[in-house]
Amino acid sequence: MACDPRREDYLRLGLRFARTLNEGDPFASVRASSSFSRRYAYNREGLPQSDADRAFHLVAEATDLIDYQLPFASEDAVEQLFEGASALLEEAVALDAHCHDARRMLGAAESSSFESYYRFLADGAEEVREDCERARTSSDNLPESQRRLAQSLSMLPFLRWRASEASRALICGHYTKAAKICEELLSMERTDPCDVRFTYALALAKLEDDEQLDLLARQCEQTLGRLSVINPWMLLARLSLTFKQLNEKAALGYLDRILHLYPHAAIVLSNQDELPDGVFARLAVAPFSEDELILAVSEASVLLQEGRSMSPKGALGSWLSNQPRVKAALDKDPRYNHRLSAAEQDSAEQASQDEEDPRGRSV
Repeated sequence: MACDPRREDYLRLGLRFARTLNEGDPFASVRASSSFSRRYAYNREGLPQSDADRAFHLVAEATDLIDYQLPFASEDAVEQLFEGASALLEEAVALDAHCHDARRMLGAAESSSFESYYRFLADGAEEVREDCERARTSSDNLPESQRRLAQSLSMLPFLRWRASEASRALICGHYTKAAKICEELLSMERTDPCDVRFTYALALAKLEDDEQLDLLARQCEQTLGRLSVINPWMLLARLSLTFKQLNEKAALGYLDRILHLYPHAAIVLSNQDELPDGVFARLAVAPFSEDELILAVSEASVLLQEGRSMSPKGALGSWLSNQPRVKAALDKDPRYNHRLSAAEQDSAEQASQDEEDPRGRSV
């Protein structure tokens, strides 16, 4: 998964450090380059950097607080973490008015609804594009070894801005718009550094456009390799389409693949927990991990919860959680059985107490 702010911070400073080296003395350059990682780890502030670099480092620190600590923090710690992250982002904008990642993240905090945040992103996209393209053009005179990286880093804030816009469009029900944004981003950068293909797959499933979903899969496989199309977003999109088409055999086939590929998949599909979206970018998780499936199922709530159903999980969500194959996999999952045994033990202890005192108190 892409868009790790710590890695990007390292690359930004590495690029600036490379510009300070004397190309006429290759041996000195090699020695200096070999010490960069150590200097970055132990004395980052001592490295050459601009206010823009310092601002992005503050964004990286704020991302750690908002995206990776806040969702798991105790209730008492939430306000402190939020205020700390906001202060870092405001300082970043004060250092660099063109720090669009900080502006975007502050916009998320200040918006009163998903729709208002979507409008904020849509209204500001062209300004961000122009600014990032100017930054990319300013790298034209760098050596080839530096120019590609500099140009790539210059455009990432815009790609993230539009990727956020696409995901909010999906949440707000603007499915055609979400798909259009994803298509534009993939045409700009086929390597898909912001993983918009995942949002695109969900949007196409909402639009019931299986032909375009097939095309997306072929394009991703050609550019990124075969494994790029084996992910839970694509599998859930396929499953949703076949479910709507009443093709139970195909739907069960995609369900079987999910159960086979991902650890504790039955627990994830049964719980269908919704997670807060990453503010900097989609959370960085390992491919084929339980965390990846949890994240995909959360984002796919737009598919799972649609349709009429007696359950709040929606038609597809209810079908998944009640599927005999899911239940059978649950029974085989040691972690689920351990939790079940603990629950049964608590239930047995409560029943014993009730027998002693009908009012539920021990005598």
